[in-house]
Amino acid sequence: MKTIIEPFRIKTVEPIRMSTREERERLMAAASYNLFNLHSDDVIIDLLTDSGTSAMSAAQQSALMGGDESYAGSPSFFRFEAAVKTLFPFKHVLPAHQGRAAEAILFSVLGGKGRSVPSNTHFDTTRANIEATGAEGVDLVIAEGLDPESLHPFKGNMDTQRLDAFLTANGAGVPCVMLTVTNNAGGGQPVSLENIRATAAVAHKHGKPFIIDGCRFAENAYFIKLREPGQAGRKVEDIVRDMFADADGMTMSAKKDAFANIGGWLALNDDALAQAARERLILTEGFPTYGGLAGRDLDAIAQGLKEIVDEDYLAYRLRTSAYIAERLEKLDVPTVKPSGGHAIFVDARRFLSHIPPLSYPGQSLAVALYLEGGIRSCEIGTVMFGQHPDGTETAAPMDLVRMAMPRRVYTQSHADYVVEVFERIAARKSSLRGFKIVWQPQRMRHFSARFAPL
Repeated sequence: MKTIIEPFRIKTVEPIRMSTREERERLMAAASYNLFNLHSDDVIIDLLTDSGTSAMSAAQQSALMGGDESYAGSPSFFRFEAAVKTLFPFKHVLPAHQGRAAEAILFSVLGGKGRSVPSNTHFDTTRANIEATGAEGVDLVIAEGLDPESLHPFKGNMDTQRLDAFLTANGAGVPCVMLTVTNNAGGGQPVSLENIRATAAVAHKHGKPFIIDGCRFAENAYFIKLREPGQAGRKVEDIVRDMFADADGMTMSAKKDAFANIGGWLALNDDALAQAARERLILTEGFPTYGGLAGRDLDAIAQGLKEIVDEDYLAYRLRTSAYIAERLEKLDVPTVKPSGGHAIFVDARRFLSHIPPLSYPGQSLAVALYLEGGIRSCEIGTVMFGQHPDGTETAAPMDLVRMAMPRRVYTQSHADYVVEVFERIAARKSSLRGFKIVWQPQRMRHFSARFAPL
C-alpha cells in the first residue's frame, strides 16, 4: 500500500506543548545553543535519540508488574537471560544499566595504554570508553561508508583487507575486534551477513576475540533480509542468530532494539574474560543477576526482545525513515543514501556548503531545526568526532544531522511536519551561519559544550 500505517494501536497518549519562535529563540540562547541542554517539554518533536525513548507495549507494561526485585537470583533475571539466549548464542550474560556500562566493563578488562581496538565505526560512548583506558579506537569502514551519495546496500561493512593489514602490523596491541550493527555514526547503515562472517574470520585468523556492538541488531537483520542475496525467504530471528554465530561476545543497549527505557548487557563466551567482567560488574553495577537494573526492567527487556523481531513492525520502522528521506530529497535536502533504519541523516556539510566543517554546519542545521519548528535532533560530525584526546581538533569525515525516530512514538503526520520545517529552512539556508565553541569538556564535548553563533 502507498500509505504507511503504524502496525499498532495507541492506548496511552502524552500531550505535546506547542511553542512559538520567540520562545524557542530565548530557550536556545539560554541553553548555549546545545540541544542537550533543552528541557524536553520545550521540544515539539524530539528526535535527539532513539535510545530509551520507545513506547512500551501493553505486554511490556504487564511484564513490569511481574518484576521480582530480589537482590540475588530473581526470576526476572532468568526470564531476561532466557530471552537473550534465545536470539544470541553466548554462555555468559551480564546485565548492565545501559550499553555504555557494558562497554566500560569490557574495556576496563581489555583496554589500556598502547592498545588499539578496530571497528567499522565506533560510536561516541564506545570510543570514549576505549580512550578513557588510554587505548585508541580505530575506524576501518569501507570507502562507500564515507560517501553519503553512494548507494552501496551495506555501507556499514568493515573493510576486511584494511583490518587484516592493521592486525598484521599492530596485532600485539589489539585486544579484540569490534563491529557495530547498524553503523550509527555512518548513517545507520547496515552490515551484511557476508561481511560479519568475513570480519570474524579475519579476527580469528589473528587470534583476536570478535565482539559485536548489537544495539540495532533487528534493524540490521531486516536489512539483510531485504538486500542480501539468498536471505529474502528467511525469518529475521534466524538471520539474527547467524549474525552472532561467529562472534565471541556482544555489547548491547536494550534502550534501542529491545523497546526498553533502560538497560543493556555484556555477553561473552570466554570463561576467564566473563569472570573478570563479572567482578567489575559487581564493583560498578551490582550483583550479576540484576546488574544495576530493577527486576521489572529485566522483564520489560525480555518481552521487548520477543516484539522487536516482528517483521510487520520492522517493515514499518524502515519505511518511515525512507519516507522522510524521499520527501527531503525532493526539497533538495541531501541525505545519506540509502536511508538507514533508526534515523534520517541529513548531509549538513553539503546542504550548508558555505559553512566550513570547523564552524560546525551540523550544529547550525540542528539549531535551525529547533528554532524553526521545535524539532530536536543531534549533530553527528565535527562537534561529536573532531575532538582528540591530545586537545587538537580536525574535521570529521562527514558532518551529518541525525533525526533518530523513537520507536512506536510518532505518526505519519509528525513525519510530514518534520518535512514542512525543512522546507522552510531550505528556502533560507544561505542565511544560516556557523558556530564557535566557547567552552568544552575534555571528552564527549557534544553533550555539554557551550556554543555561540558566528
